[in-house]
Amino acid sequence: MIAIQITEIGPLTAALLKGDMFDHFLLKEATIRQACDFQIDGTLSDTYYSEDEKEALHLSGLSYIPYARVRPLCLELLKGRRKPESFRFVFLLSPQNQANTIERAGTSFTPEDISGMFLNLNYKNGELTCTTGISYRIFSMDKSLENEWDRLVLIFFRKHGIALTKGTG
Repeated sequence: MIAIQITEIGPLTAALLKGDMFDHFLLKEATIRQACDFQIDGTLSDTYYSEDEKEALHLSGLSYIPYARVRPLCLELLKGRRKPESFRFVFLLSPQNQANTIERAGTSFTPEDISGMFLNLNYKNGELTCTTGISYRIFSMDKSLENEWDRLVLIFFRKHGIALTKGTG
């Protein structure tokens, strides 16, 4: 796990709300605090879409909604003249991207060993931080997958031109 301080908040916030930078992630949850709190539970409803719709929208087999589908709502909640008091987004890799990451890491872990690879964005008191994490279904002292996930997140931010400083978790 690493903690990343985003040093230029505007570009990251624009990418979060108006760009496609986070669209390939799933949204586990979001909380936005302004005049009141808005909470989004990203759990995908089993009954809202038909099986044909799920297939057409590439939602089959997903437990959480792709961020791209709720990004316009998040933009609507956050736009305006006043900055929010705080916001928190919890993203996770899709099952396919998680499997690809595990394979690229060259570790002994399998997709069944991991319940989620997370990216958490937290804005509070004028500061924006990002933390990474992995939720395991098994106990292991092996940190190779965490190290690879942390490395890939740093590459992801740098590739998108996001200014940051890295700490450790």
